[in-house]
Amino acid sequence: MNIEEKLNTLGIKLPEAAAPVGAYIPAVRAGNQAFTSGQIPLVAGELRYKGKLGADVSIEEGYEAAKICAINALAALKGLLGDLNKVKKVIKVTGFVNSTPDFTAQAKVVNGASELLGQLFSEGHARSAVGTAALPIDAAVEVEMIVEIAD
Repeated sequence: MNIEEKLNTLGIKLPEAAAPVGAYIPAVRAGNQAFTSGQIPLVAGELRYKGKLGADVSIEEGYEAAKICAINALAALKGLLGDLNKVKKVIKVTGFVNSTPDFTAQAKVVNGASELLGQLFSEGHARSAVGTAALPIDAAVEVEMIVEIAD
């Protein structure tokens, strides 16, 4: 089953790649790898989850935010590559979690992205889950990915 079919089976429709909120592009290719810019939980152009984990946003909401970020990263890759089936492997996922100083469950939040990607791609990936003091437009989560591209 190809990636688009797997997304359909999960009830996920990829959006168009989100327009950048700064001076960057959504994804770039370098040899047989592609790198996405950090993606925030935008749905139809609106920020779905805003604020800090540990204060304004629950772990469950953060998990959903990370999942949306991963979907947006996949949309950026599709915009770059034209076809998600060109993604051979997810190499690394980095998740940034807008957190209060005492919040320590960043890994549980970023699991939203990792578990979705695990359903789509057969192999696991390396990952970092980092707490941050703030994110652009007060997004709760931001996710970026590095993938290997099949020739």
